[in-house]
Amino acid sequence: ISKPTFSINYEHRIMTLGSCFAENIGKNMQEMYLDVDVNPFGVLYNPMSVLQSIEILLSKREFTEKDIFNHKSIWNSFSHSSQFSDTNQEQCLEKINRRLNVSAEFIKQTNVLLFTFGTAWVYEENQNGRVVSNCHKLPSSVFNRRRLSVEEIVEAYSKLIEKLQTVHPDLKIIFSVSPVRHLKDTAHGNNLSKSLLLLAVDELCTQFGNTFYFPAYELMLDELRDYRFYAEDMVHPSDLTIQFIWQKFVETFFDNVSQEYFRDVKQLNNDLNHRPFFPASEEFELFTANLNKKRSMLIEKYPSLKNKLAIP
Repeated sequence: ISKPTFSINYEHRIMTLGSCFAENIGKNMQEMYLDVDVNPFGVLYNPMSVLQSIEILLSKREFTEKDIFNHKSIWNSFSHSSQFSDTNQEQCLEKINRRLNVSAEFIKQTNVLLFTFGTAWVYEENQNGRVVSNCHKLPSSVFNRRRLSVEEIVEAYSKLIEKLQTVHPDLKIIFSVSPVRHLKDTAHGNNLSKSLLLLAVDELCTQFGNTFYFPAYELMLDELRDYRFYAEDMVHPSDLTIQFIWQKFVETFFDNVSQEYFRDVKQLNNDLNHRPFFPASEEFELFTANLNKKRSMLIEKYPSLKNKLAIP
């Protein structure tokens, strides 16, 4: 993988938006105690839903009763995944707006945006033509399903990137295409969809100097060919694969100081996850004392960990 013109530091603020891959990378960052906001609207699959989410955050537009709907006694938002749905209207809005307000503030200081696209297929509301992020199991007759074009994606994201550059001149944007296959469209249809996404991202990275493509899709298809690298559904990546791609991501983007930071934190996490057979033993008391010493040394080495590794 070619090196980008920039590097990420472990103290940078990072936001990930998009498919399950964005979720997986984001969770790895969280485990490393990075300052990261992972999918503030839930998992998003298509480029237009990701774009709409960013625009909502930039405008900090709060949701009202008009922005949600009830289906089979559940309140939902077409802009969010089902993790924000609720049987209570007020609770649904409260979850949406609480997360929105936090993420709207977070993006103001974000150093890196990671966009992961899963599919070029979108569902549009018949009523107004708006692309939805989640259909929430409504009848297919409510939507128009179509495939985005390369030109459509490039035009929309060109405007967004120019807007982001005005607000955040130093912002870096990393694009990736999810290695998860959408086989409901058939294998051929999935490949056509991924190809459109790859062409669009390539055009954007050619146009804008603050963008870079990370080949998660190619890593899984070309380096991890064996089916042992897939989960049981033979579609999603296994835990081993996620860790392999995560390591490639770290080697590609993070500077040498950050990579040393990751090694130190990983060792500490291994110790923190240790479960003793005899918690009351002298041996475990000694282990705990040594663990707290390691934790203090790590905080001294990396001051940004002070509030994240507080000794209980």
